[in-house]
Amino acid sequence: MHAEDTVTAQLALFAEAPAPKKKRTRRIHPSVPAAPSSTVPAELLAEADWILLNSSGGKDSQAMASHIVSLAARLGLLHRVVIVHADLGDVEWGGTRQLAEEQARRLGVRFEVVKAEGGDLLARTVARFFKLKAKAETEAREQGLDPTTVKVAPAWPSSSARWCTSDLKRGPIRKLMTRLVDELGPLGRPVRILNCMGQRAAESAPRAKLARVEIDRPASNGKRHVTRWRPIHGWSDAEVWKEIARSGLPYHEAYDWGMSRLSCSFCVLGCEADVVLAARLRPKKAAQYATVERKVGADFKHGLSMREIIRRAAALDAEHGKLRRPPRGTAMARYVGKKTTGEYLSRLDYQGRLDLAA
Repeated sequence: MHAEDTVTAQLALFAEAPAPKKKRTRRIHPSVPAAPSSTVPAELLAEADWILLNSSGGKDSQAMASHIVSLAARLGLLHRVVIVHADLGDVEWGGTRQLAEEQARRLGVRFEVVKAEGGDLLARTVARFFKLKAKAETEAREQGLDPTTVKVAPAWPSSSARWCTSDLKRGPIRKLMTRLVDELGPLGRPVRILNCMGQRAAESAPRAKLARVEIDRPASNGKRHVTRWRPIHGWSDAEVWKEIARSGLPYHEAYDWGMSRLSCSFCVLGCEADVVLAARLRPKKAAQYATVERKVGADFKHGLSMREIIRRAAALDAEHGKLRRPPRGTAMARYVGKKTTGEYLSRLDYQGRLDLAA
């Protein structure tokens, strides 16, 4: 299907989109604690009724999951562990959901998939643009100005407006939390959920400032108290890859191709090298992003359009030829060496080959 047709089909999901709801003041239930009762890993795990491991299918969440499952197993708490993957649809790298499920199966823990209702990130970006445009035009008319000259705020997600995370990940995962609470039935107290995330300080300056353990007050209410824990917050890249090698779990081959991060194949927060590489691996998907750029009148990344990304990808293909599949273990070997990587690969019986160009 042509890029333009694909986006048009996605937009049909928003044809009857309701008017934006008025923001309401959120009140935190008085039972929700202001601070966690402990920051000791064993105590956090033991106090939790549910241990929820967020998995994007990427290396950090994978290392976090295998690390926490090992701790939970020693404490006899595996029955409380649930791995959850927020399925982002076709904007994800191919095979991501299946890989996350395979990792959970090998770890011997429950696996859940959640997915936001409606269109994917591209369709939501266009729908968001029209809502922002309508709002700006209404405000202009109220002020006696020409609505055809209004400047519309960027519709793409950004570091300051990460609506993609709240809409496509956080919201659906909170619905799962509600279901998990219902599964336990009346306890005579709020259910305690330990929400584990694979975010690391080494990823970015903003993530370095995140607390290792904190109460997730917006996600908590009178029925559940949610503690957010970042178990590998202080880990280096080398420590992450050592854990993957130890666990023997398969990792996504996008890393062997050269990607530094996973989840969305084109992430607005990704570095230039990543998005150009993604355009070489997924040219059809890059074309769809370029189509949305034209519709919303704004660059995919601030100061870097998808059109320019595609141009740079084409230039690299012309100079060096099309990318060839790298040897398995390429990414891991850079951090743990060829010997350890060879031992890891000899234990790995996951034969799935992912179609990254889908």
